[in-house]
Order: sequence, then structure tokens, then C-alpha cells
Amino acid sequence: MSALFDALTAHPFSFRRPVPESAVRQAPARAAGPAFEVRPISQPDGASSRLGVEVVGLDLAQPLSSDDFARLHEAHLQHSVVVYRNQRITPAEHIAFSRRFGPLQRHVLRNFKLDQHDEILVVSNIIEGGQPTGLGDAGAYWHSDLSYKPKPALGSLLHAQELPEVGGDTLFADQVAAYDALPYTLKQQLTGLLAEHSYLLKYEELRARNPFRPKLSDEQVAEVKPAIHPVVRTHPETGRKALFVSEHFTTRIVGLPQARSDALLAELFAHSTQPQFVYRHHWQPHDLLFWDNRAVLHLATGVPEGQRRKLYRTTIEGDVPV
Repeated sequence: MSALFDALTAHPFSFRRPVPESAVRQAPARAAGPAFEVRPISQPDGASSRLGVEVVGLDLAQPLSSDDFARLHEAHLQHSVVVYRNQRITPAEHIAFSRRFGPLQRHVLRNFKLDQHDEILVVSNIIEGGQPTGLGDAGAYWHSDLSYKPKPALGSLLHAQELPEVGGDTLFADQVAAYDALPYTLKQQLTGLLAEHSYLLKYEELRARNPFRPKLSDEQVAEVKPAIHPVVRTHPETGRKALFVSEHFTTRIVGLPQARSDALLAELFAHSTQPQFVYRHHWQPHDLLFWDNRAVLHLATGVPEGQRRKLYRTTIEGDVPV
């Protein structure tokens, strides 16, 4: 492990289609369409500088031109975590914007879907009439959404409905930077390795802590059969390599003895979520937060007892990792 951590360095990021600095920091005046800014979010020294930009001055309830959408998409590719501030949009508008990135995926826990909008998973710790209004323990472990699917999620969009006065932050860990910082010898060892991802890995553990998390039916279990993906995946749009394992869903590295698999995964889990790779998102009212599941892991920090939190999430289908 000491050799691994001694080798950590910061690397510049390059993309096939880089966004000019001027485009990231401010929007030029436009003759038509919305004027908005895409600007960096200040982070503490030592935190990830690539993740996290905010879009201000944009109303996603209004029509969005192809050129403006392309500019937002470039920000997604370059920064992986993009927050759209003050979005007072309806669930239907949330879904419509999400679909511009690709087809949407439905979560296996259908009982936590939003009424009349089954594309939206309700993430909430609020209990009403003795019943939960949403999935209260979502994001309890570091993970990439739906990595257990044959086509894991491209991205997720989480829209704040009700926020606690304290707590409730979301952490994102840059898996491109984490891969870049690995020693060369370890990168060589990981080349060609495959890992199994299973939705069931932590499920019973979570059920033991959360009485409202339901027992899965046989049909639901069949819907989340384990999937096999590369330990290191190549982003289909940027060409960058990223680690693609997580403590929540990755069960084993295929072909390795269990003890060696467990040790290597533990090493990668510890390495990939170090503070220098992490952006901490402090939620503001009506934030709509996008993250690229092909490039980051995320984790919910939890909410203090008595604090209410409710958000709506859509998930965009990705491709088969390579």
C-alpha cells in the first residue's frame, strides 16, 4: 500500500473535445436563446479541482437550443459533476431534459417511484402516515448508479425538493483522476481484468438497518442479475480511462482467488475515494445536479435525526463498458 500512495500525483486532464476556458467561465452574449454562465465551484485546498461546475442564469423550464445543449454537454464531459442552480421545474420537465442525453432507466424499487412518473425515483427520508415517501437510505456506500446492469447508467440527475437545515451533502470521487494516479505497475496488473457487480451485495445489510427497504420479489431479483464489467473502463466520449469498481456493488474480480480479489478490491476502494479526488456538494434550494456515472463514484453523507430531505432522481442509460 505504501508504494501505491507514494506514487499519487496530480495529472492534467485532456479531452478529445476540450472546452475553451472562456466557455467554462462565462457565456458570451447571444442573439437568441438563454444567456447563462458555466463557472467553477470553489473547493477547499486539496480537493478535486476538475469536478463541480455550476450553471447559473438558465431556466430549464424554457426551450433550450441545440447549441446551448451542446455547450452544457461539453461541461458534463469536462467536469463530470454539473449543478444547475435554482431550477423550479416540474417532474415532466425534469424527465424531458434528462431524455436529451439518452433513454431513461427505471429503478428496481418501483414502490419508490413518483406517482404518474415512473422514470423518477423519490429519494426521501420523510415518513408520512407511517409509510416512507421515498428511498431513505440511497447512496449509503460509494457506488456508480446501476453498475450492476448490462448497460450501467450514463448519468443521473437529482432535483432538490426539500432540504435539511444541516447535513445532506453528497460526495463525488473522480475515478479518472484515481486511475491516473495509480502506479504504472498496478495499471498493468489491472489491464484486462473483469469484475462482477451485484445489486444484492449490500441489500440485506441495508434492510437490517432500514425497516422500510422492501424484500425483493423473485421478479425483482431476476431483474438485477449480476453483470461483469472491466475493472478499468474507457469513457466512450472522452476516451479517458477510469476505475469502475465500488464498495456497494462490486463483489469480486473474475478469475482471481477470493483472497487476492478481496485484497485488490479493498486497495482500489481505499485509493479511489481519497480526499484529493473528492468534490463535496453542498445543496442549495432547487438544485438540479448531474453526475457522470462513467467517471465518478458518489456517496450520501446522511441527514441528522429530525431533518427532512426529499429529492427526485432520473437515471440515463449508458452503454456496455469497455
